[in-house]
Amino acid sequence: MTPPTHDPRPPYRQAAEAIRNEIEAGRIKPGEQLPSHRELQERFGIANMTARSALRVLREEGLIYTVQGRGSYVADAVGPGGELIEIKTHAEGRAATGAEPDPDSTQAAGSLTETLRALRDQLRTLNAEVKALRREVDDLKAHQIQERSTP
Repeated sequence: MTPPTHDPRPPYRQAAEAIRNEIEAGRIKPGEQLPSHRELQERFGIANMTARSALRVLREEGLIYTVQGRGSYVADAVGPGGELIEIKTHAEGRAATGAEPDPDSTQAAGSLTETLRALRDQLRTLNAEVKALRREVDDLKAHQIQERSTP
């Protein structure tokens, strides 16, 4: 699916939107791995750095997370009906309602949000590592069973 050529937006924004639409439509599910940079390059006819930029946009939006050396995955911020949950800080919520934002609250909320995002990313990385280790253990167990049963 190549982004339309008449779209005035940069190619990385077009690719990000196409992937975002697939996530929102449920075609790519939470926890599912996204295509590699190379696959995105081929699919959208874009350069490697452009594909990386598209993923960066989605990561900044909280739709995906990346585990170094393993790839990018759809974040699990979805509601029970499959709809995306928009997480806002208290300061962002006040601004959306037209209330005057408190500068101290905005700064604290931004700092807290950054800390929470960093912790979330660390947890996701650890979870991916645990899953990989479990697969390795299962493979080793299967190998041991096979060795015992072979005369």
